[in-house]
Amino acid sequence: MVWENQTFNSIFILLGIFNHSPTHTFLFSLVLGIFSVAFMENIAMVLLIYIDKQLHTPMYFLLSQLSLMDLMLICTTLPKMAFSYLSGKKSISLPGCGTQIFFYVSLLGAECFLLAVMAYDRYVAICHPLQYTILMNPKLCVFMTVASWTLGSLDGILVLAAVLSFSYCGSLEIHHFFCDVAALLPLSCTETSAFERLLFICCVVMLILPVSVIILSYSRVLRTVIHMGSGESCRKAFTTCSSHLSVVGLYYGAAMFMYMRPASKHTPDQDKMVSAFYTILTPMLNPLIYSLRNKEVFRALQKVLKKRKLI
Repeated sequence: MVWENQTFNSIFILLGIFNHSPTHTFLFSLVLGIFSVAFMENIAMVLLIYIDKQLHTPMYFLLSQLSLMDLMLICTTLPKMAFSYLSGKKSISLPGCGTQIFFYVSLLGAECFLLAVMAYDRYVAICHPLQYTILMNPKLCVFMTVASWTLGSLDGILVLAAVLSFSYCGSLEIHHFFCDVAALLPLSCTETSAFERLLFICCVVMLILPVSVIILSYSRVLRTVIHMGSGESCRKAFTTCSSHLSVVGLYYGAAMFMYMRPASKHTPDQDKMVSAFYTILTPMLNPLIYSLRNKEVFRALQKVLKKRKLI
């Protein structure tokens, strides 16, 4: 009963990232605008890829999954932050906090593996084009996508189980705009060093292994592109891969900076800024990077808009 009361009756206070000064009010409005753009972009990408049959290929299926993950990621953190700021009600229960942690960790992990699958897809498409339909057949593509979601969810369950097993006491103020594990651990009365080591190992698996696959895939792609005889083929391959590498650099760079440093190196303000980058900006930039530099997506969008005008 004591454990149950400590766990499920704990009420935390999210201190947030903004106050009500004119400067912060402007920044909050800016973040809300970015959220709206990211929300609409990712919904548009998912629907566009679903509607246009010419985009029913492994590459675009994976891209639709990335947009879906980004959409869920921003909806996990931003609405609660906006509600807390506008209403002044900054409290969140531990079950609510656990829900945020589960979805946040699961989606981050799933994106890590999905980006590695996307790198493998580009490797097969460019280095083994004649075998592409065999090596990236629909069943395998779906299997790797489901595996990405599953591995991310397992990581989320593991972290959530640990967070709910801790007891919390003293000041329950979370120096963040959402329930992040790194911000929650200092509030625990329980010894968390073993969990922190486990969390680091999980980060190595979720970040280093996919990055290794990405580096290996693109090193092979780069070598193939350099030896391409056709300038047009080389340009198209480079454009497609550079879009993916831009997303990878933005995502993994921020995630590694956030989760692969010792806990003693973390500061609340720094963590909030880095988290804001890859939970707010990255979901907005991903569709822009892919759609603006991709003729097929742009063509599909034009076709849909023309149909709407005719109707």
